[in-house]
Amino acid sequence: MLKRKDLLGLQDLSAEEIESILDGAVQTKKMLSSQPKKGEDLKGRTLVTLFYENSTRTRTSFELAGKYLGAHEVNVSVATSSVQKGETLIDTGETLDSLKIDFIAIRHPMAGAPKLLAEHVKASVINGGDGMHEHPTQALLDMFTMREHFGKLKGLKVAILGDIKHSRVALSNIFGLGKFGAEVWVYSPATMMPKQLEKLGAHVATSREQAVDGADAVMGLRIQLERQNGGLFPSLSEYSRYFGVNDGILKYAKKDAIILHPGPVNRGVELTPQVIDGDSSKILWQVTNGLAVRMSILKLLNEYRENNL
Repeated sequence: MLKRKDLLGLQDLSAEEIESILDGAVQTKKMLSSQPKKGEDLKGRTLVTLFYENSTRTRTSFELAGKYLGAHEVNVSVATSSVQKGETLIDTGETLDSLKIDFIAIRHPMAGAPKLLAEHVKASVINGGDGMHEHPTQALLDMFTMREHFGKLKGLKVAILGDIKHSRVALSNIFGLGKFGAEVWVYSPATMMPKQLEKLGAHVATSREQAVDGADAVMGLRIQLERQNGGLFPSLSEYSRYFGVNDGILKYAKKDAIILHPGPVNRGVELTPQVIDGDSSKILWQVTNGLAVRMSILKLLNEYRENNL
């Protein structure tokens, strides 16, 4: 059960609330194997996807999650909306709210934008990624994938390699996994490592080998070129050699370790093709689980709305 109108991040979400989402995803994933994929949990409800940044996996899975649960789904294309005429986020939200919608899934380049929107609309707001802050639904699907594979989260060691500084995925995973007793180890170039990350519960490794040593799951992160000014590493080939995930570095992980990546993957940079397409890779599995998790979130937010609004 969720105790709030909106899902904005994992930092403030309780372990019990997270567990309810993961448990719900077990049931919604079963629905994905049924024919036809059509439920009535959100019958009569309307979901709007409002993405100010490019997206394939997150936006599409939100749209399908709404449709599979019986909701009306509307995608607002920011490139052709009144945003291009100077309309503010608050004005956009209040306009959508006036159309009596129920859910807004938003992605925005500015940290805090989903929270600002949630404070001005009656609809339930779901954060699909805000700047360098959080990406809660991605971390939830990562956690669901790990729990599904290992049967638990407590005691797992999760290594996250790559562009930590600009990654909202890393931050949400640190917040979420920490609530369940998992250890998160991070490693990146010094220029891509935020300061004082240990205070948030992460272990900052001094080498790639230390980060991956004994890991149950190894996650590569995409280089966030759109959030950088450049000059943070010499070249892509050097980045791949010293900070990427390859078969050589995976020898330090546990034999049954799984490979994760939020996508899209820059092949040969963050992960080698052999790792991406190998038997330990759960990258496509993550995509399916992302749909199940977002369906679970919509169902739980709908229950909150029915009981409290």
